[in-house]
Amino acid sequence: MLGARNRLKACPAYVAALTGATFLVLVCCAAARADDCLDGGRAFEHLRAMVEIGPRPAGSPRSVKTQEYIINKLARLGVEIGEQPFVARTPFGDKDMKNIIAVLPGKSRDIIVIGAHYDTKLFKDKVFVGANDGASGSGLLLEIVRCLALRENEPTYWFAFFDGEEAFVTWSAIDGIYGSKLMASRLYRAGEMSNVKAMILLDMVGDKDLSITWETNSTAWIRKIVWDNARKLRYGEYFTSQTRKISDDHIPFLNYGIPSLDIIDFYYGPNSLTNEYWHSPKDGLDKVSPTSLKIVGDVVLESLPQIYEHIKKDALRLPR
Repeated sequence: MLGARNRLKACPAYVAALTGATFLVLVCCAAARADDCLDGGRAFEHLRAMVEIGPRPAGSPRSVKTQEYIINKLARLGVEIGEQPFVARTPFGDKDMKNIIAVLPGKSRDIIVIGAHYDTKLFKDKVFVGANDGASGSGLLLEIVRCLALRENEPTYWFAFFDGEEAFVTWSAIDGIYGSKLMASRLYRAGEMSNVKAMILLDMVGDKDLSITWETNSTAWIRKIVWDNARKLRYGEYFTSQTRKISDDHIPFLNYGIPSLDIIDFYYGPNSLTNEYWHSPKDGLDKVSPTSLKIVGDVVLESLPQIYEHIKKDALRLPR
């Protein structure tokens, strides 16, 4: 079982706990993780709640219920909440959509965006609840908000829950990633894009058989920081060298010159080399794991301070 395997490999001294060496366990785990705030079980319960709403294609009544769920949970965390409603032109006509953006002010006006989509792909011939593809990223993002809200942060964080990531028919320049394109273009038109220093996307991060893809559209230096921290936390085997170029909600930010990383497991199947559960009725609660959510969340939280340090060093090198 993944959970047991992860406990052993993330902190080898877990084995010592079985023989009563509690002090050694604490020392080892403290060295392996500087911040153990993130609770994979909490993230999984958010995931479960979204799955129980059912299929959540953009513009549907169940999408509205999902928006209400996310807003309600964010309100309890005390962050600023912005709603970004818009009408998207799709192959099936105009659809009402809404991005939800939570803001956690830091000491600096520099912004790091962490995003995930909450919609599911529309299917007329099957029930698709998107436990991994849709609910996992948003569920984990809610838990990351909770942890960062407990910290004193240097950068300002924007948490973007994107609507309309999924194409209604076939992925193309005009069908798909509606919400992230809208958010990025509005930031640019408002003259606010210069404050956005990095973007991290969480997509399909709950797979029980976790194997995060080395996504090649992503910015190399952010990817290196994240992969290095995965190894540091003894999660290196789950952040793989399997390469793939993926179009996702990070692309609009990359197109405006924002360093961005897509954290995605695009090998979602019975082993790490297939993707047969993707956009399939099999993408249910039995295929996802709170342990996987914790692995990804731990690595993201560990990486954020180093990402911002890199941003500050880059700023010092710029001509004035």
